[in-house]
Amino acid sequence: MGLQRNGCSHLAASAAALLIVFAPLFLSRSAWSQTPPIKIIVPAPAGGVADVLTRLLGEQIRRTQGRTIVIENRPGATTVIGTEAVARATNDGTTLLVNAPPAFVIIPHLRRLNYDPLTSFEPVCNLVKFPTVIVVNSASPYRTLVDLINAARARPDELTLASIGPASLTHIGFEMLKRATNIKMTFVPYAGAAPAVNALLGNHVTSYFGNYADVSEQLKAGDLRALAVASRTRTDLLPDLLTFAEAGYQDYEVEGWFGLFAPAKTSKEAVSDLAGWFTAAMQVPDVRAKLAAIGLYPMEMCGADFGAFIRKQYEEYGRVIREVNFKAQ
Repeated sequence: MGLQRNGCSHLAASAAALLIVFAPLFLSRSAWSQTPPIKIIVPAPAGGVADVLTRLLGEQIRRTQGRTIVIENRPGATTVIGTEAVARATNDGTTLLVNAPPAFVIIPHLRRLNYDPLTSFEPVCNLVKFPTVIVVNSASPYRTLVDLINAARARPDELTLASIGPASLTHIGFEMLKRATNIKMTFVPYAGAAPAVNALLGNHVTSYFGNYADVSEQLKAGDLRALAVASRTRTDLLPDLLTFAEAGYQDYEVEGWFGLFAPAKTSKEAVSDLAGWFTAAMQVPDVRAKLAAIGLYPMEMCGADFGAFIRKQYEEYGRVIREVNFKAQ
């Protein structure tokens, strides 16, 4: 009996020791699997492309995973306010960020921030990419990109290009365009796409450079004319529209994207689950159709590949900003 009791005591002690060693693993898995609602911060106003994308994917994940997804719009300071909030959030996988290039590859080169784009986040997935286009009023005499560039060369500083700015992806793209084509045009920044497009419709500016989704309805209605797409390849949305490369500018490319991020040191399990959920959501035919309708193409680049992509863009855009001595206005 004494041996039996001693054996049981040893087993109990061993079990307790194992529990102490492995308890953190059980608790972390349990904590992630039984988490409160997942909050996704969109650092832009409701109704924009990023907001529509996030709500579409969030609803699909809610249906398939049974997780409650809460979308919080926190605009301000060119997306910096919402981005900083996620950088400071608890890294338990319940606070995420959906954001575009400026917060990660442009603004950090122009001002001091309370986050580091390369170390303050876990890159979960590059969700979608979207084409950028240069358009003019349908009454404009310019029918091709070459027409616009030739006119800009003939009349330095007289022609204007409107876009979101300052320090937007297309603002930097405009500086790259000037260098690639050796032209002098005046950049006219607007706080949003809508006022910039309205300025073009009213013939207050010569051209507009922005996301296809921002001008899709006006292009379909015939109020605007697209001159070129700044993606490396043509877009299915405008299959007859030439790329910049096809117009003679081989190395020119400005393409937007929206990525999903978690705070730094979020567990690998949580990041892996999130990546799986979001990529699966984008495979649903109805979701893909809705994304295509607003000019978004699934990328599904996740984890280390997405991290390397951000670092490469950070270095490339930083080089351009330094070379042109770009200053945020």
